[in-house]
Amino acid sequence: MLAMYRTMLLIRRTEEQLRDDFHAGRLPGGVHLYIGQEAIAAGVCAHLDDADPIASTHRGHGHYLAKGGDPEAMLAEVYARETGICKGMGGSMHVADFSRGIIGANGIVGAGLAISAGAAFAAQLDREGRVAVCFFGDGAANQGVFMEVLNVATLWKLPLLLVCEHNCYSEFSPSDTVTAGEITDRARAFNIPCSVVDGNDAVAVWQAAAAAVELARDGGGPSFIEAKTYRIYGHNESEVHWLSSEYRDETEIEPWRKQDPIERLGSFILENGVCARENLDALDIEIRARIAAAAEAAAAAPPPDPELMRDMMFSGQQP
Repeated sequence: MLAMYRTMLLIRRTEEQLRDDFHAGRLPGGVHLYIGQEAIAAGVCAHLDDADPIASTHRGHGHYLAKGGDPEAMLAEVYARETGICKGMGGSMHVADFSRGIIGANGIVGAGLAISAGAAFAAQLDREGRVAVCFFGDGAANQGVFMEVLNVATLWKLPLLLVCEHNCYSEFSPSDTVTAGEITDRARAFNIPCSVVDGNDAVAVWQAAAAAVELARDGGGPSFIEAKTYRIYGHNESEVHWLSSEYRDETEIEPWRKQDPIERLGSFILENGVCARENLDALDIEIRARIAAAAEAAAAAPPPDPELMRDMMFSGQQP
């Protein structure tokens, strides 16, 4: 529980730093924040190791950090610096670290579904017990590739865990205006084991992921988890500068703030005597200091050499 709490707090403080940096004009582009959804990444990734591949989304900072990605390298990447995890060439929506099994965040909605299916197939062929995980939003469940992956994962019994982060919005559209029926029913139609959990309850996510990962490692095929949560911040922090009107108000957001996943896990930890409040406070101080220092180092780092583009896009070939 303490490990999950640390992970969730690291994600939150990193995202808050990026939020503040963007609005202060220190970032080269907008960021899609994961604030309010931390329990999902932490609860699932607690069961994975570096060999297990995960595919992510445009809202991928939380998945990267939960999988053990280096926050200093991620911040430098978002700042577009050569010390970034992709040498400043990927940016916020494309953080990746193959050494940690982070096979990529992605700016294309639903793209991680096919990528993770391929990773699961590779894991199956290698027979080393690896499990592939795909994090995707409720909007991505409306992409045709979702059905294709459900189909092939079932037929081939791929070691694949599909985690739908149902955060109530597809960009600026409420989910119930663009998504018909229950998303989980789409997976049930393929006889895939399914769980619907409170995505703001880290323990519930952890428990659901434990069963799904064990099944996949034992050769039992894919599983599907729908984690119900909420996107506390906007689709992208830059939207305040170009959206002509608000698409939701504080009366909708406030009840979800009261379901903050970090506060809920913190209360659970204290009530069960895992540690004292001062231990949690000290952890927060430690993480805040680390992220502040990482942001300062990122801001001071040099931008990448534009010639890097040739090697990174053409694998050493001169176009």
